[in-house]
Amino acid sequence: MSQQEQAEVQIPPAPPSIPDGVDVSHYQGGVDWAAVKASGSEFAFCKATQGVGFTDPMFAENWSGMRAAGLIAGAYHFFQPGEDPVAQAQFFAQVLHHAGYAQVDLPPVLDIETAGSLSNEQLQHDVRVFLETIKPLMDSTPIIYTNPSFWNAHMNNDFGMYPLWIAEYDVSEPNLPTGWAEWSFWQFSNDGVVPGIEGPVDLDKFNGSFEQLHHFALTA
Repeated sequence: MSQQEQAEVQIPPAPPSIPDGVDVSHYQGGVDWAAVKASGSEFAFCKATQGVGFTDPMFAENWSGMRAAGLIAGAYHFFQPGEDPVAQAQFFAQVLHHAGYAQVDLPPVLDIETAGSLSNEQLQHDVRVFLETIKPLMDSTPIIYTNPSFWNAHMNNDFGMYPLWIAEYDVSEPNLPTGWAEWSFWQFSNDGVVPGIEGPVDLDKFNGSFEQLHHFALTA
């Protein structure tokens, strides 16, 4: 190929990079969030609450550290089946507001991965109540975190209007649970190695560009 022919070859633009992130709880201990950011992470989630009275002991430190490092920050609530869903949502919102949650942060997340002793019908009802309660309290459409095997066994297809954070490992693409046509976040590993975090940590991707991630935080 001549130099002129080489010059005429149109090189397609590189696809936009998919932002990477992590999610943590007190199990990771203290985190050097500046090192996490420097390693390439653009966003992070941390556990905030569980049930109606448990606040993750590392939440305040993680929340302030993520934001100070320049990460787009998100927080999640571990749903406790059998406890009042309204009280759980109110407790989660109270903790987030106290921490200074703002509209530039990622929407609040409901982590639903256990049914306890509830029937599927009762679990579906309580999850719906939680989501409908937290939305106006935070002025944001909450994200649902789950895995396809649990969701398909216990839930139904009535929740697809909520953004999905799907957990599934050792696959090239996650399998979507019933009710969704796309995922927003994907937890693709639970044994990642990231500078600034001791031991294994969950790794995540956002389904879009960095600009779309910012837009998602502002408009969810």
